[in-house]
Amino acid sequence: MDADFWLARWRDGRTFFHRPDVMPQLQQYWPGLALPSGSRVLVPLCGKSLDMIWLAEQGFRVLGVELSQVGVEQFFAENGLQPEIHASALGSHYCAGNIEIICGDIFKLDAATLSGCTGIYDRAALIALPPEMRAQYVRHVYGQLAGRYQGILITLAYAQEQMSGPPFSVPDGEVQALYAGLGEATIVDRRDILAEEPKFAERGLGALEEIVYWVRG
Repeated sequence: MDADFWLARWRDGRTFFHRPDVMPQLQQYWPGLALPSGSRVLVPLCGKSLDMIWLAEQGFRVLGVELSQVGVEQFFAENGLQPEIHASALGSHYCAGNIEIICGDIFKLDAATLSGCTGIYDRAALIALPPEMRAQYVRHVYGQLAGRYQGILITLAYAQEQMSGPPFSVPDGEVQALYAGLGEATIVDRRDILAEEPKFAERGLGALEEIVYWVRG
């Protein structure tokens, strides 16, 4: 997907992928990582996710990356935060408390920035990318995180021929192939969520599996 696709989604308010609450699986499985408080946690393609608020409340330093300025500004406005803003070669940095969001391209994040992140929370990034971009994304991001990174990855698996993405189907076999040599992806939860997501049934799906991983470098 090119940048214009996502920018148009935000501009037109077609952001069905945004959750109005904190992801329950984040709350359930993040503590099991035992990541030290104060660790910097990367949230790629973060949108205006409330998961960043939850992570910051647990004592982590959150680094979100989002292409859409609309999404970034909505995040701070809707959560009553007044960010300080500065620019760098990576994009525009919006900072408030323990949360920093870079309005820019995830593929332009440099090694110095990524290597400072010992945690990652990837709910919306991998499944937002078409097949030809996923390997590049995993190499660029996970390949440059801190050497012993930890985090959570959430994917969806379904019959791709039944529905065009995004979100795309990224089954476990592909996840294991993508992360080979860059870390371990261990399934901690998997279940069919189609009954909870009727909009996907309307798009033609007969089953929709959500898979939650602990990922470690």
